[in-house]
Amino acid sequence: MDRLNVFYFHTHDSGRYWSPYGYKVPTPNIENFAKEGTIFRQCFCAGPTCSPSRSALLTGYTPHQNGMQGLVNRGWQLNDYSRHLAQFLGRNGYHSVLCGVQHVAPDSSMIGYDEIIGSPGQFDERELASREDWDYSNTDAVCRYLDSYKRDKPLFLDLGWLNTHREYPQNTSPDINPNYLRAPDVLYDCRETRNDIARYCESVRVVDNCFAEVYDALGRNGYLNNSLIILTTDHGIAFPFMKCNLYDTGIGVALLMDYPGNKMKGQAVDSLVSHYDIFPTICDLAGLEKPEWLQGASMEPILSGMKEKVRDCIFSEVTYHAAYEPKRCIRTERYKYIRHFDDHSRHVLANIDDSYSKTFLLDAGFPSHPVDREMLFDLYLDPLERENLIADPAYGEIRDGLRRRLDQWMSDTDDPLLRYGHRVPKPIGAQVNPLDCVSPRLKDFEPSEDSDYEY
Repeated sequence: MDRLNVFYFHTHDSGRYWSPYGYKVPTPNIENFAKEGTIFRQCFCAGPTCSPSRSALLTGYTPHQNGMQGLVNRGWQLNDYSRHLAQFLGRNGYHSVLCGVQHVAPDSSMIGYDEIIGSPGQFDERELASREDWDYSNTDAVCRYLDSYKRDKPLFLDLGWLNTHREYPQNTSPDINPNYLRAPDVLYDCRETRNDIARYCESVRVVDNCFAEVYDALGRNGYLNNSLIILTTDHGIAFPFMKCNLYDTGIGVALLMDYPGNKMKGQAVDSLVSHYDIFPTICDLAGLEKPEWLQGASMEPILSGMKEKVRDCIFSEVTYHAAYEPKRCIRTERYKYIRHFDDHSRHVLANIDDSYSKTFLLDAGFPSHPVDREMLFDLYLDPLERENLIADPAYGEIRDGLRRRLDQWMSDTDDPLLRYGHRVPKPIGAQVNPLDCVSPRLKDFEPSEDSDYEY
């Protein structure tokens, strides 16, 4: 049998806010793909910030080991690009192509793709006239490439869309009316938040249109019969309590997959899986020997119908984002344990993307609220993670067991939080906001007209 092609499609900051996950957002084409393939309802990223999350997916091991403990555009990069999926597949006979966002190298040529098409790499908001046009242009480049590719080798194609990263489109279509949208459950339902989510809807529509175009190109060129298609995002949406948080709203991600022989077509999988698991899954489905550094568990036994689950817990982490905020978590099916490792007892405001939802919270006194340094949640009884059970004696055995498992994982993976006494150094020249910074980019952010909060 010919080796499977691998198509990896990914978005910025979408979490699970797509319609197949039950949200009223305009993603009918993604929903159709979910019905054709398999939707994972409990997939989690390795770190709820852009570069760390992508680095773990594409190397198969932790951000604190692979070097990506912060954002590539702020000074971090991988320790060893030879462990990137593109180079691994290249050594195994694949032709690799990159288009659009990559976010794991300061220069796309460092990664090791055979070809770079369209307008890939990092983006400069000052030079980008239209995020929407950029994504449509890259999607068109991929479609034209698929129409002309000579199939002398199996293909690994990586297409990253800039949407749904902020800033969202300023104007929304008539069918996206904020009066009839639901605010994220962790945020107060008000005009500011509904207007914010409406603009997200306009942004995610771009992704859906782009996915429809490239999926059509796959179909007309015969790729649907011999390819693994992966559609995911890096982490939660860019709202307070979501992106850059270890709550499920931050680490929970969409994952849709399909390939010939998939026994779970049209099914929803509730088993815990992680972005770490994608690399070994590709290896199994493509018939490749797994490299020794992988830390994930292949999802092939789930997709083939042989097993219901391949792991009993997931781990996720934050070290740096705009500012330093070291924290780690372990999540089982029922319980979540989060630990902060610094002595800052308030929300790190620079790690919350600027938005009108954020401004609403700032005006309401959000910065003065303390943040617990340890948290334990019973997700069956408290899925929104609002009742901290860390001091509840009834959960003492659960708490202690999760503490030990997190400590062991950190020790096994040589977490620098243990090595440096909770003061992990940044790379030389890396840019980090101070902890008292309200915004990741103060000079550019304009609060709403009725806000009296000082920036």
